[in-house]
Amino acid sequence: MALAGAFNNRKPNFNNTLKHQILTYFQFYVIITRFVQKLSPLAKHKIVLTGGPSTGKTTLINELERLGNKCLYEISRTIILEAQQEGIEQLFLEDPLLFSQRLLDGRIDQFNEAIAHPTEAVFIDRGIPDILAYMEYANSQCPDDFAMACNTYQYDQVFVLPPWEKIHITDNERYESFEQAQKIHQCLVATYTQLGYNCITVPFGTVSERSQFILETIKT
Repeated sequence: MALAGAFNNRKPNFNNTLKHQILTYFQFYVIITRFVQKLSPLAKHKIVLTGGPSTGKTTLINELERLGNKCLYEISRTIILEAQQEGIEQLFLEDPLLFSQRLLDGRIDQFNEAIAHPTEAVFIDRGIPDILAYMEYANSQCPDDFAMACNTYQYDQVFVLPPWEKIHITDNERYESFEQAQKIHQCLVATYTQLGYNCITVPFGTVSERSQFILETIKT
């Protein structure tokens, strides 16, 4: 996956056994770091909602905000629209690295914005590891600093919305087929899992049912 690719770039002469050990130690470090952070009196809930295109994620974020929760919205569509104004029709396809760098900068800003709300849960539409997952999906090289950013900026919970063919649509910014959406979903789950996260699947249902599932789950 993308994280493994980052280590491959850093030490191309490592044998497979040593690379596996490095990834194992990295995952262990992430888990211990998160545990220590949760013991801190300043610890807070930074919650990522992720998933492929057309999963109902934006509708769910809107509902969580309507219910009074702090939400930070997806920034990729804004980046795509800005690129189109620059004459780049599909930045993710034409220059995946530039697109990913803009996403990384924006999502780090969102992470820091979430830190500014230390007394409440903050729901974030996609996290930094999404970038690695999408680069893996596009077979793009993952720079080392992208993988390290995933270690520096860590979330407390990750909810994944699975592909939902019934609501899948395409438009000028969402152009993936349902089959492609399934592949993206697989890359997302694999990347977050490899980084030490426990991905919680949000079941299909009404937006009210899905929001209540998330709100009840974060209480446990």
